[in-house]
Parts: sequence; structure tokens; C-alpha cells
Amino acid sequence: MIKVERVMHSSRTRDEIVAYMADFSRAEQWDPGTITCRRVNANDPVEVGTEWLNVSSFRGRRTELRYELTRMSNDRLTFVGRNKTATSTDDLHFETLSDGTRITYGAQVEFHGVARLATPLLKREFERLGDEVSRQLPAALAQALGPCAPGPQQP
Repeated sequence: MIKVERVMHSSRTRDEIVAYMADFSRAEQWDPGTITCRRVNANDPVEVGTEWLNVSSFRGRRTELRYELTRMSNDRLTFVGRNKTATSTDDLHFETLSDGTRITYGAQVEFHGVARLATPLLKREFERLGDEVSRQLPAALAQALGPCAPGPQQP
């Protein structure tokens, strides 16, 4: 199993960020590997159980995972993606700060079957992707929501 964690900061409020991040189709804007990400039932509200089809590129190969929102609260979102080769979990924690929000992004990938043998060789590549997320996510939030919080937040 591969685990990667990055901590970022945004000047936007926790509620604004959680509302933005809850729609996983927006991974196209902040996840460097995502090519497309489409909600399965686009007319339904985003809630626990909502699913997305995510097409990503990893090491030159395209892969499709079906992601599900498995946890949704005002300070945490968890998305679990699956296909026959891997189970991928994106776990995001949001903490209110006096000057915005701390975002802790955790990614965990568990390979299945023969693909499991490649796990030690892929750790560095996932670390690189984590570094890219830590640059792209704050930029995507600033572009989508604006760079500055409108005022003080309530914890």
C-alpha cells in the first residue's frame, strides 16, 4: 500500500472549500493525473453515495476508476475509487484557522493481484504527484473561489 500526505493552506473559509471539493468532478482542476471526471448521476445532489467515473493518466497509461463519496462532513471528505487493479482513497481534512483553512490531503493506493508487486517501485511517483497536488489545489481554489476570504470564520 502507498500512502501520501500533503498539508496546504487557503485563505478561503472551510465551508467554501468543502462545498467546492465535495464535487469530485473538480479533480480535473487540481489533480495532476485526472484527465476527466464525470458524476454518474449528474442531476442528483452531491451526498454520501454519489459516484464519479474518473479517467486518469499514470506513467503514460490511462486508467478508469469509479469513485464514491463515502464520508462528507463540514471538516472531512473521503472518496474511494476502485477498479480491478487498485483501490484508491482520497481523504481530505479541513481545519479552520484565523487566516483561512488548513487542508490535509491524504492519498492511499492499494494495488490488487499482480499489480501489488509494483508497489515499492511506484512510491516515488506517487510522492511526486502529491507534490503537484500541493501546488495545484491551492491554485485551483484561488481561481474558483477567489484568493481572499470575505471575513472571519466561525470554528
